[in-house]
Amino acid sequence: MKIEGRNAVLEAIKSGKTIDRVLVRNGMRDEPSRALVSAIKTAGVKVHFVDKITIDNESVSGRNQGFIAFVTDYKYAEVEDILSSPKGSAPFIVILDGVEDPHNLGSIIRVCECAGVDGLIIGKHRAAAVNETVMRVSEGSANHLKIARVVNVNSTIEILKKKGVWVYAVELGGEDMFKSDLTGAVALVIGGEDTGVNKLTRSKCDKTVTIPMAGKVNSLNASVAAGVAVFEAVRQRR
Repeated sequence: MKIEGRNAVLEAIKSGKTIDRVLVRNGMRDEPSRALVSAIKTAGVKVHFVDKITIDNESVSGRNQGFIAFVTDYKYAEVEDILSSPKGSAPFIVILDGVEDPHNLGSIIRVCECAGVDGLIIGKHRAAAVNETVMRVSEGSANHLKIARVVNVNSTIEILKKKGVWVYAVELGGEDMFKSDLTGAVALVIGGEDTGVNKLTRSKCDKTVTIPMAGKVNSLNASVAAGVAVFEAVRQRR
């Protein structure tokens, strides 16, 4: 897998991710670029300086900023890893139900990492996976967040509930999220771009909570909804 862009490559270095080599465009002499090259060399990673045509041909996104790191495929965590991650605090988890756009997935990963979420759970089928685009959009946050990829989201919800986690679907027609109790062991389920939270998945949840809106359009982009819901939970949990 390729990780592109200065910030994403830097975060991969910081996380200790296994990096085979890094391509750097010739002539990158600005201070941030020189500092990044130094960090790459300090980490013992091979640096290959190449011309602009070569690095652009290797680029998937077309926005590599002169840096492309070649890494082993993304290593997903297990659900148990996420449940065991909190130290003396109730777990805070986000579950994605059918988010297919890698840009939305990357943005949600960045939201979760910034908010201190313990882990993100995504499905293996009809859902975006962590790839080069996701890495770039997340600005490398995927290297610092535990992400589990499961065969069946509904079965995973049942497991979480047995572990004492309250699972809330973030969807229209529920209780006002700002008046709901999002403290304690909680998992928020964010639905896909077009369908929202699947009806069966919603029935598996303990409760449905809704982001109150005053406009004429009654839905938000999946990553925006995730941002609002996650940080409302963060506010309550402080």
